[in-house]
Amino acid sequence: MPVDASTAALTVQPVGFIRSCYREKFGIPRQPGLATSARARLELSGACNCLEAVNGLGDFSHIWVQFLFHGTQAEGWRPTVRPPRLGGDKRVGVFATRSTHRPNPLGLSVVKLEGIHQDNGQVWLELSGIDLLDGTPVVDIKPYLPWADSVTEATSGFAPEPPENHPVLFTDEALEQCRQYQQQTGHPFQQLIMELLSQDPRPAYLKKRSRSDYGVRLWGCNIRWRVTEKGFEVFSIEREDR
Repeated sequence: MPVDASTAALTVQPVGFIRSCYREKFGIPRQPGLATSARARLELSGACNCLEAVNGLGDFSHIWVQFLFHGTQAEGWRPTVRPPRLGGDKRVGVFATRSTHRPNPLGLSVVKLEGIHQDNGQVWLELSGIDLLDGTPVVDIKPYLPWADSVTEATSGFAPEPPENHPVLFTDEALEQCRQYQQQTGHPFQQLIMELLSQDPRPAYLKKRSRSDYGVRLWGCNIRWRVTEKGFEVFSIEREDR
């Protein structure tokens, strides 16, 4: 008997939640793996918070993380969207894009598995190369199989090449602030900032407006930067976690 799509429903429960360096949507890379210094913890929850559930997973270098776009879910979706790769002017079907605004707000990212840990009853996976917002609910985890998941002859439609990289500069003050934060936290802060800004995180509509400066929130800091003739210049790092 065919399923009535108008009444069929499926309920899923998160298997865990992301604790990420990305504290807001603005600035997150549009694809995983573009910022290899970006780190996160995937903290397992409920019945999944046990080492038995991840037994053997540590033998894999990368994993698939399926998650909910909780940061944009309330905004709904449309059948067509304007991809940044097309300058934000041309519309294509939502299923031809990786837009966060989807009929079912599900995302899928392949990330590097740095390790599996347990402390005080909490099991978590240490991840890198992530594109996940802090607090993201994760609904499934699967091992990445390069012999099955990598298709060398695949084509990429309107996004055939990686994004263009832009020069990223630092003022002396910003470099010193960066050095101090790295020393205190151990985070590869300067490298992460360079990886994010080099891809130009601005949406297409902001590129068409005249603005003096921008801000990107990473961990407990607000990274202040501006567009110059030489590239993107970081001029201040404001601590928010003092």
